[in-house]
Amino acid sequence: MYTTGEAADICNLSQQTIIRCFDSGQLGGFRVPGSKFRRIPHPELVKFMQDNNIPLGGMDDGSIRVLVVDDDEKLLELFTDALAVTGRFDVATAQNGYDAGLMTSKFQPDVVVLDYMLPDINGTKVCERIRSDPDLTGIRILAISGVVNPAEIEQLRSAGADDFIKKPFNIDSVIERIIELARKR
Repeated sequence: MYTTGEAADICNLSQQTIIRCFDSGQLGGFRVPGSKFRRIPHPELVKFMQDNNIPLGGMDDGSIRVLVVDDDEKLLELFTDALAVTGRFDVATAQNGYDAGLMTSKFQPDVVVLDYMLPDINGTKVCERIRSDPDLTGIRILAISGVVNPAEIEQLRSAGADDFIKKPFNIDSVIERIIELARKR
């Protein structure tokens, strides 16, 4: 959530320009009840910046938000440890599709690393739910799985996955791909 001043700094625009865009409906958000203050949710600012060809680099505090969704605790630990070492990532985890949905809305990750086979629903359904939520536009999805069935991989891509990596994988290669996907956000 951003104030108009914070949004102006991020976009390298004047606060008055941000206010005019907000008031005209070009920039989504809401007014704080009982005041004249405006607040701009992260996804709305990203959409505004993309629509107006404003580089997203100003949004970074230097960290990339990554949500790792997998029911394998050891794999979650591997990702959490490997990403923490670099100091470039803010990491959250979920172990099933339901929690993935909640965490995606709450955490607003740049990239979701999503296992295809979850205990409650498959990764295709998680992709579809993320892609159907207008508040989650711009989130990149990196699907991972031991499944190599081309039809299932195509289903994932059709449902909104941006990329697919087969297990087992090299963690450094996955981290590089996360960074590439985050840059496209």
